[in-house]
Amino acid sequence: MKGLAIVLLTCATCACAFPAASETQEQKETEHVAKEYLKKYYNLTTDEMTFRSQNRNPFVGKLREMQRFFGLQVTGKLDPDTLGVMQKPRCGVYDVADYSTFPRRPVWKKTQLTYRILNYTPDMAQQDVDTAIQQAFLVWSEVTPLRFIRKHDGHADIYISFGAGYHGDNEPFDGPSLTLAHAFPPGEGLLGDAHFDEDESWTKGSEGVNLFLVAAHEFGHSLGLHHSNVPGALMYPTYIYIDPEEFQLSHDDISGIQSLYGPPTHTVPPVKPTKPTAACNHNVTFDAVTTFRGEILFFKDKMFWRKIPDNSEVRSYLVETFWPSLPSGIEAAYENPVADEIYFFKGFKYWAFSGTDMLQGYPKIIYHLGFPGTVKKIDAAVYDEDTRKTYFFAGNKYWSYDEETKSMEKGFPKRIIDDFPGLVQNILAVFQNDGLLYFFKGKWQYEFSTTSKRVMRILRSDSWIGCGEE
Repeated sequence: MKGLAIVLLTCATCACAFPAASETQEQKETEHVAKEYLKKYYNLTTDEMTFRSQNRNPFVGKLREMQRFFGLQVTGKLDPDTLGVMQKPRCGVYDVADYSTFPRRPVWKKTQLTYRILNYTPDMAQQDVDTAIQQAFLVWSEVTPLRFIRKHDGHADIYISFGAGYHGDNEPFDGPSLTLAHAFPPGEGLLGDAHFDEDESWTKGSEGVNLFLVAAHEFGHSLGLHHSNVPGALMYPTYIYIDPEEFQLSHDDISGIQSLYGPPTHTVPPVKPTKPTAACNHNVTFDAVTTFRGEILFFKDKMFWRKIPDNSEVRSYLVETFWPSLPSGIEAAYENPVADEIYFFKGFKYWAFSGTDMLQGYPKIIYHLGFPGTVKKIDAAVYDEDTRKTYFFAGNKYWSYDEETKSMEKGFPKRIIDDFPGLVQNILAVFQNDGLLYFFKGKWQYEFSTTSKRVMRILRSDSWIGCGEE
């Protein structure tokens, strides 16, 4: 067929198990799943291989390619982590690194494009469908010179339709909860069109499948974008729900689409920083705060806010968008910028990540760090760039951890009030910025100078996320 169909899949969950069978039969089932996955997403074309062959086996090469894409340990073996990724919900087009475009970079040769909605799903009010589609196109027009005009009849560049099973493009849908939608890259005829599986339960909220999120992803393909391996990017292969009111295109998505069409040439109203009510009521209490590759992250329940230096915008995301293995309600976090690692704590467990990839062997228990059994959780943690030590706070005490020797320093714990006069016990969060430490307790934060050993200022906890001081 002409063009390349893009399909958004939801596969069996990682908890899915193979039918009870002998070990040999179960192994065959696993091998079949892996072979089909690599055929579909990594262009594994030959059937003449076994999973026990050596490095020249095409399967081994494709498996390594897949492991590299997802940041897994590159073993060339079908280990549990690799199989787990294969079972996650995802899009059906083959994978690429960072943002990418289709072969030969097909693009629309004009900046004013038309679209037409051919039919509607009965799951939603027609007005809600119209709004979701319009907002999905707006995602891309805000960062490019492109403009999208709706037509109610006649020819259009992009046709949008709902259908089930065989629906006229040789890419049949497969019933509920699997293929969600597919779209085609720019071009004539079928190319550029977006189709949505009518067997799904389409909604404008979190129940079922959110039409806006899927449509925005598919329209990225309609405009010429392929997939990204950056978690949190709209063009990442998997579908994850994000509140549409809090949705923002990632830097990776913007770089990708502007590589095809350039930046906007029209005047775009500034994007209003995300200010969820829970974070701007001046009574906010953050669960944890940490730096992360030059940004500052503020955690609350299942959400976190990203403060980017020299940028007034503060954007919010679901924690699971970047770190799906973390529980909600993280209680402490810190970054070791030298090792490029970030650590999260909840209860007596802690997790370590390199970027968004969890390090092998985690989660672990905090007693591996040298805490006594009387410590049941960590209130706050911070890496001091001056001393290259990590300070852990729990109750009215704190510990100093040597990141080089991976051990607690002698003479600790100490009382917080002795070395941090002016602070209260049971602090909730702490991070370092420009040599100063910022301790959070309730709706207040304390700016502390380790040089002068005193509190410099007391600020509202939400002042970093654009909520003001009033």
